[in-house]
Amino acid sequence: MLQRNINLNWLRSFESAARHLSFTAAAHELSLTQTAISQHIKALEQKLGQQLFIRRAKSLRLTDVGEAYLPSVRDGLNTIGLSTRGLFGPDLANHVIIRASMACNVWLSSQLATLCQQHPQIGVQFVTSIWPEATKQKAADLDIILAPQKHAGAHLEKLSDESIVPVCGSQTASSIKSLQDLEQLDRIHILGFDDHWARYLAAFDIQQSAGTTRHVVDTSVAAGEMVQAGMGGAMLIERFATQAIQTGRDISIVGASVPLGQSHYIARNDATQAQRPEVEAVIAWLKQCFTPRDEIS
Repeated sequence: MLQRNINLNWLRSFESAARHLSFTAAAHELSLTQTAISQHIKALEQKLGQQLFIRRAKSLRLTDVGEAYLPSVRDGLNTIGLSTRGLFGPDLANHVIIRASMACNVWLSSQLATLCQQHPQIGVQFVTSIWPEATKQKAADLDIILAPQKHAGAHLEKLSDESIVPVCGSQTASSIKSLQDLEQLDRIHILGFDDHWARYLAAFDIQQSAGTTRHVVDTSVAAGEMVQAGMGGAMLIERFATQAIQTGRDISIVGASVPLGQSHYIARNDATQAQRPEVEAVIAWLKQCFTPRDEIS
């Protein structure tokens, strides 16, 4: 009975050498020296107490024990590889982590095909950040944040100015013919965007009345689901509301858009990221996504 686990590098060397029937080819494949491969195989054989290869001057072949052992080793290494790719993606080195709100990630996901066509070697991992403090919890290559235009720092790169629109379920939309009708809706508030209703109504010189908020959620996506279910109205960023409608959500925009006074920005979390070409490619794609189509030449 083995007292310790077998070194994984020995198994990789064995599998590669067995597949190629060559220590030289295995060394080239694994970026090791031929001596290192030979030492790995020798250590594995000593650990198992069995000879795995028959070595000759100009040839190499498996023993019967080696032939029997190879399928299990290969299956084990394949399982590890599949699990790693499934959890972390096929090419970790070319992955770019983007952290943004849930609504922004949903909106960007629908446009990811463009990036894949332009840069098939680049993978993207979307991470959801609901609160600003979450940006300190996990490293990301890029943060997309919504910030007041007058408070934006020099470290932020603007993507777009934003507007808000009122939305309600399509079954209710026909009854909204004026701002007064809009005020009668049960209001769904989104935490972190508590002033959106007041900001929208103030644009039309209407003071927000008290006591009309019935539901509070922490994401625009959840607000959209409640609106679709006929539970009231919500103020959404116009680009997110438009996408929801285009993708089949049963909601309607029931008022003119109003400038939010806030913009989406890119924040690079590490100055060294500028040296990674895949990060620069993703930034270029993000700018393309946020640029209005009538401004794209």
